[in-house]
Amino acid sequence: MSKEKLQPELWVDKYGDYFLYFTLSKVSDREVAKDIVSETFLAGLKSKANFEGRSTEKTWLTSILNRKIIDYYRKINSKKGKAEIKIDYTSEDQEGSWLEEQVSGNQSASADFSLENKELGEAILACLEKIHPKHAEIFKMKTMQDYDNEVICNEMGITSSNLWVIIHRARTALASCLDNSWFKT
Repeated sequence: MSKEKLQPELWVDKYGDYFLYFTLSKVSDREVAKDIVSETFLAGLKSKANFEGRSTEKTWLTSILNRKIIDYYRKINSKKGKAEIKIDYTSEDQEGSWLEEQVSGNQSASADFSLENKELGEAILACLEKIHPKHAEIFKMKTMQDYDNEVICNEMGITSSNLWVIIHRARTALASCLDNSWFKT
C-alpha cells in the first residue's frame, strides 16, 4: 500500500470497533479506551505523510494504537511514582504513608525530621550502591535528576519499554533493600 492509498475518512468505520475492543482488553475503562482510539486516529492523521507503505494501513494504525496504550500506562505510572516519593514519616499514627492524599503539604522542619530525612537519604544512596549499576544510574537519572525519557534512552542505549522495566526493577530492588536496612532499624 502506498501513501496515496491511505484512507483516513474510512478509518473509524473500518477499524473503530476493532481498536476499541482491543484497547478495552488492555485498559478496562470504556471512556479511556475511546480516548486512546481517538488519539490514535488523530496521531495517524498528523503523521500520514510518514506512512511509507511497508505495512498495511491497519498494521500501521495498530502500532500507533499500541504506543498510545503504552503512553497511557506510563502517564499513570509516573503519577504513582510522584505519589510514592511524597512520604510523611512524622505521622504519629503510621510508620509512613504511601498515599499522596495523606501526605501533609507543610512538613515539619524540626531537627528530628531533618535528621530522619538525612538518614533516609543516606540509606537510599547506600541501597542504590547495592543494586545493578545500570539500574541505579537509570533510576537516578529518572527520579533524582528528572531527565526526559528520550534523553535517558539515548544516553543509555535502551528502548522506552526497556526503560520502564529497568525503573520497575530498580524500585523493587531499592524497596527490598530499604525494607531490610532502613525500616527494620
